[in-house]
Amino acid sequence: MSLLVSVNVGLPADVEWQGKVVHTAVWKRPVAGRVMARRLNLDGDGQGDLAGHGGEHRAVMVYQLDSYRYWETHLQRHDFEYGQFGENLTVDGLADHEVCIGDRYRIGGALFEVTQPRVTCYRVGIRMNNPAMPSLLVSHKRPGFYCRVIEEGEIGAGDEIVKVAEGPERVTVQEIDGLLYLPGHSPDQLQRALRIPSLSAGWRGSLEALVAAEKKHDQRGNAGLSPSSTPPPAWRGFRALRVAAVQQESVDVLSFVLESEDRSPLPEPLPGQFLVFKLQLDEDSAPILRSYSMSGPPGAGTYRVSVKRASGAGSRFFHDRIRTGDLLQVSAPRGSFTLAPGNNPVVLLSAGIGATPLLAMLHSLAATSTDSTREVWWCYGTRNGREYPFAAEARALLNSLPQSHACIAYSKPEDADQPDRDYDVSGHLNLSLLQRLQVPKEADFYLCGPTAFLSELSAELKSWSVPNSSIHSETFGAESSITPGIASAVSVPPHPPSGSVGTGPKISFSRSGLSVPWNSQYGSLLEFAEACDVPVRWSCRTGVCHMCESGLIDGKVSYAPEPLDRPAEGNILICCSSPLTQIELDL
Repeated sequence: MSLLVSVNVGLPADVEWQGKVVHTAVWKRPVAGRVMARRLNLDGDGQGDLAGHGGEHRAVMVYQLDSYRYWETHLQRHDFEYGQFGENLTVDGLADHEVCIGDRYRIGGALFEVTQPRVTCYRVGIRMNNPAMPSLLVSHKRPGFYCRVIEEGEIGAGDEIVKVAEGPERVTVQEIDGLLYLPGHSPDQLQRALRIPSLSAGWRGSLEALVAAEKKHDQRGNAGLSPSSTPPPAWRGFRALRVAAVQQESVDVLSFVLESEDRSPLPEPLPGQFLVFKLQLDEDSAPILRSYSMSGPPGAGTYRVSVKRASGAGSRFFHDRIRTGDLLQVSAPRGSFTLAPGNNPVVLLSAGIGATPLLAMLHSLAATSTDSTREVWWCYGTRNGREYPFAAEARALLNSLPQSHACIAYSKPEDADQPDRDYDVSGHLNLSLLQRLQVPKEADFYLCGPTAFLSELSAELKSWSVPNSSIHSETFGAESSITPGIASAVSVPPHPPSGSVGTGPKISFSRSGLSVPWNSQYGSLLEFAEACDVPVRWSCRTGVCHMCESGLIDGKVSYAPEPLDRPAEGNILICCSSPLTQIELDL
């Protein structure tokens, strides 16, 4: 007979951790007497981070007394209290290798349904005073599980737990947890799991991504955790490419055509990808890294990047120093902001130099237009005609597409700019304009441009009920951070870490424009990046969730702990890696 041993609740609170403030409800304490189980949680309970915890399918967390005993032995600890693992219900019975997704249990006056395993999260490591716990819970196959509340009612310690229904397909909590987080994603098990109606939406989406990767025979990393839409880089590190031509595109934009030294065709990139350049500004300073999107046609055997003159050192170097015949150190094409195949309408939205990756997409669409009825929209904003690069090129490509539309917006047209000839709208691109143009809501939207342009237009599209999966964007520079539960702080530019200068190999953060020597006092590249205020993304911090997966442009790293499932080739998990050599990161 299974038994409810303890009911544990806790409200979110701010906790100091590694110099940061974490908003968390992972501290759960036993409750005396009976508690009402409601649709979203127990009375007196809450969640600090609703993006990763809580909600209807994660209303109640369950952990087993048997796992308490296991961890006491494994960790050599005897200081546990009920709620130690962040669970709401401490139970005797209901082992992870026996309980199945979709099982229903009557406890007291409430009815619960099992929906998914525990979410891997660094906060259980804080609660346990053991940062490795997120990885240990998965690798030792003792995650615990979430339930939703089918019927609300009172529950209390001592209540008998009665199974009243079995989940279809009989996929256990332990099996489905390993199916996502561990190597060897069995196609048959994936299909079985996806046939379970009660499986939570988040878990379902991850397993569907694994199935899609399996169908494409895509073995690059873990598609359920960090989908890889691009093949591995064509080469590791940097190689010399020659500048074959320099072209003036507008008053402040130059294009640079690159070829291999022997003029053999370069590997074909995906439309939307970028190149990283290692630029030697002068003999006395260290090289700097700069990334520029490719703007040329597919299959040309050469690469083209287009650079706007600005105040940055890389931009000035390209405009003032680079000439035809020069050799540049260049990475292989990288990046996942790429044009997806299919027949959905495509809306290419850009401003300023953000046109470059979308122009490459337009080239790709035009190259396959013979048999295509795909609807294509080219929507571009700039100040005036002198600052509109690729105007004639874009017009010619659109004319070759049978279902093309264009809208050019000038925010400050000059006297020479003629409406209805040079531009269509005086002002800026926005949602109301797209709606007036009858841009189809069911399209795939690709956005590139200044930060304000991206954030405002993305928010407007979401307010129009365009799904997140249909909104694709590329930012110039570092991406925004994902640091779940951490109180927001004032953003500062990336900088060398405070304290003594490291003596290890140089770490270059290409998007952030920072190169600093490694300091071994930091436990991982993630901790080092945080000390430099480089924007980062993470969740588990122990090599499980792949949220921190980042591009490794060049160099070698070691792992401690070893990731439970390896990242895609050309990528690393920065949360559990440290450098063996000088490295360049796409961060």
